[in-house]
Amino acid sequence: MASQVTGGWSRRQALVGLCFLACFIAYTDRVNISVAAVAMQEQLGWSQTEKGFVLSSFFIGYMLCMYASGLLAKRYGGRNVLGIAVVAWSAFTLLTPPAAATSLATLVAARIGMGLGEAAIFPGAVELYSRWIPAEERTRAMARLLSGVPLGTVIGLAATGWIIGRWHWSVAFYAFGVLGLAWAAAWFTRVANDPAHDRYITPAELALIRDTARQAESDEGLPMRRLLRLPAVWAMVAAHFATTWILYVLVSWLPSYFREVQGVSLAGSGLLSAAPWIAMFLVTNAGASLSDRMVRRGVSLTRTRKLMQCLGLAGSAGFLLAARDVHSATVAAACMCGAAGALGLAWSGFAPNSLDLSPRHAAQLYGLSNTIATIPGVVGVAVTGWLLDVTGTYSAAFVLTAGVGVAGALVYAVYYDTRAVA
Repeated sequence: MASQVTGGWSRRQALVGLCFLACFIAYTDRVNISVAAVAMQEQLGWSQTEKGFVLSSFFIGYMLCMYASGLLAKRYGGRNVLGIAVVAWSAFTLLTPPAAATSLATLVAARIGMGLGEAAIFPGAVELYSRWIPAEERTRAMARLLSGVPLGTVIGLAATGWIIGRWHWSVAFYAFGVLGLAWAAAWFTRVANDPAHDRYITPAELALIRDTARQAESDEGLPMRRLLRLPAVWAMVAAHFATTWILYVLVSWLPSYFREVQGVSLAGSGLLSAAPWIAMFLVTNAGASLSDRMVRRGVSLTRTRKLMQCLGLAGSAGFLLAARDVHSATVAAACMCGAAGALGLAWSGFAPNSLDLSPRHAAQLYGLSNTIATIPGVVGVAVTGWLLDVTGTYSAAFVLTAGVGVAGALVYAVYYDTRAVA
């Protein structure tokens, strides 16, 4: 039908699909340097600490622009902010090889610029979801969006390893940068910021979505300063922080771990590092479906969120601790699949919380939460490199990462409550 996209998808499903692709592209661009850095380190003579700074520099720009992205998305619309952001970070991806050839400082500056662009992914998408997605579909919509994290990671790692094995590491940055520009062309021709302005939407779907708009308007008068006094908001932030600490350490250091500890080849380290992200992709979507089923059967939303978040963090911590004394690449891969897979449950915990607590302020809440949750990308990734230089093993880094995960689970279990704004 003319009112629907190809394949019979509703317009909101098409929106979720394109947001997923944006997240997917962002993570291919973000993680390809995790594999490429192994070859870049050998060519450019970096120490482990210098490599840690290169890997963590992205998160400086990402953190600095995160909350501002939420404000901009609320004022100018998620469509515009997210679309411009993809163009910006794709341009910096294309500039990465010449920046690396110039100097370490120039490369760090390019990675910071890329982080500035990617900061708008989640605030932009969450702002659109507050307008487009009915409350009963938000857990799955957030899970679909965040599925781009593991899938983009697995494709980024595997494709980069394959590309480096056949060509030069610079080719990976050029290929993924062009992909982002192609997505932007489709985005600006397909997506409207407000469903009422979408020329392809059916009257039935628009009527359904208008209920979401009324819900968002009902909390328009709730000030951010009141939200910021709620323990539930800071419980969300703590869980988000702990989840991304584990995530960013795995994203940034798994290829090096398989290469340096398990003796896997450069191309093989990229391929082996991809397996945990397949596990996360599968568990993320299964966890979202399970969460919705639990709520439909009468389990409270608060209890459901706590169960998913705490199982995700505690499970991931357990697998990381188990990996400390592993000397087999196969067993190490199984432990990392468990750590990443368990973490997928957390996307049904903290991730929808900003929409649970305040749909109209969701972009700002997520921007605030993700600003703080980006600190691990700077500190956690860099500290991991420092611990490797000091101890010569990954054991201390895994213990620290597991401890952060358990602490985040405890805070969330005690303080999160979706009824906080009632």
